[in-house]
Amino acid sequence: MKNIEWKDKVASFKKIDVRGIAGNFLDGLKKQAAKLPVGEGIEVIQSFEPIPLYEIMEMLGYVHYTEKTAEHEYHAYFYRTEEKGNVEDAPERPAVIANYPMIDEKLGELAVEFWDMTWKSEKRYLDYNIRLLLSLANAVGAGRMRQAMRELLKAYANGLDSRALDDVFEQLAWNMGIGFFSSEIAPSPLFHAYKLIKQMEKQGKERDEINQMLREKFSDKKGVCK
Repeated sequence: MKNIEWKDKVASFKKIDVRGIAGNFLDGLKKQAAKLPVGEGIEVIQSFEPIPLYEIMEMLGYVHYTEKTAEHEYHAYFYRTEEKGNVEDAPERPAVIANYPMIDEKLGELAVEFWDMTWKSEKRYLDYNIRLLLSLANAVGAGRMRQAMRELLKAYANGLDSRALDDVFEQLAWNMGIGFFSSEIAPSPLFHAYKLIKQMEKQGKERDEINQMLREKFSDKKGVCK
């Protein structure tokens, strides 16, 4: 940390030890980060490198430095250099990853590295939204509607043209059959979210307003897709 300009301030950072915490602590952490003024910071202690936090904190105006202090102990220091972004626009991250270290700490490290390789690596060829749609379709096929909903919300928030969703649902009807589509997909919250997008776009609503409505009605926080 010797070359970090703000190294002398880390002693005053609020320390948050999330090792072994079950459930989603990300929402609380994001809210705390959004409230901190420029010139202050947060120290997060985790049993694996908290890679999923980096993009979220960067969007809120933070820079970071992480050091590994023991075999399963990472200290990530986040320092706010500018006030920008807001909690609602912060990208969703897989909170379930935090559960893996409870099983095995090495498993926690492997899970977050696998997630980073799958979703963040520059080696990936397919566009991010295309990969989200593939994940959505796979999740529907496996009966994981909660995951499918997350992928739809993320893709639309990332600027996906709703016409791509038309194609996805048409393919689901073709590949899974009209009967299955009619009885399982059409009544689901996933399809209701799709219909909301189409209806609000037809009404001329702005994407920000549509995304806000989607979050209010269909995010995991509302328990819709559990």
